Amino acid sequence: MIRVVIAEDEPLLRSGLTALAEHDGDIEVVAGADQGGAALARVRETRPDVVLMDIRMPGLDGIAATQLITEDPDLADVSVLVLTTFAEDQTVVEALRAGAAGYLLKDVAPEDLREAVRAVAAGRPVLSPEVTATVMRAAASARSGADHDLIAHLAPREVEVLTGVGEGLNNAEIAARLFISPATARTYVSRLLRKLDARDRAQLVVIAHRSGLVDRHG
Repeated sequence: MIRVVIAEDEPLLRSGLTALAEHDGDIEVVAGADQGGAALARVRETRPDVVLMDIRMPGLDGIAATQLITEDPDLADVSVLVLTTFAEDQTVVEALRAGAAGYLLKDVAPEDLREAVRAVAAGRPVLSPEVTATVMRAAASARSGADHDLIAHLAPREVEVLTGVGEGLNNAEIAARLFISPATARTYVSRLLRKLDARDRAQLVVIAHRSGLVDRHG
């Protein structure tokens, strides 16, 4: 069972999201919150697998709450999935830099929302198509020597795996492309997380785009 906390300041929408999330029976909403500070408290109390986080809330906003969650070592197993109506470039980049494992817009289909919850609970990043384009634009404008220094110390196979992660491939897809086992692909991803000081795959996606890997490899 995937345990979820929903941070959303509109009570009706929070109730609707709860019903949508729990529809298939493998997701349980264990708590709700109407602002970031309350969400942080509920997360610390319940230790969910995933937080569905709105951005614009009274008091502590969703980005600040996300950063507090992702920087807390005691909450290392909690993934934040941003669910918002805002797709502005700066908001998307700030959320991902804060450690969000995914970013969806609220017009997402119910089944896609549930699949996104399952994905981030399993450690896979999720970005809506609009947000993926934003990440690519922001990455292109933010490239620096430091970004290239990061990947300069990677082995060729690690670069190939990072490219696959940047393209949104899962471990099985990376394994098939590189003719390695899924377990070996998973080992490479774990190694990349350590080498690049990234908290999760979402941050690896940002690094892959920012360093130009995805552009160079198509």
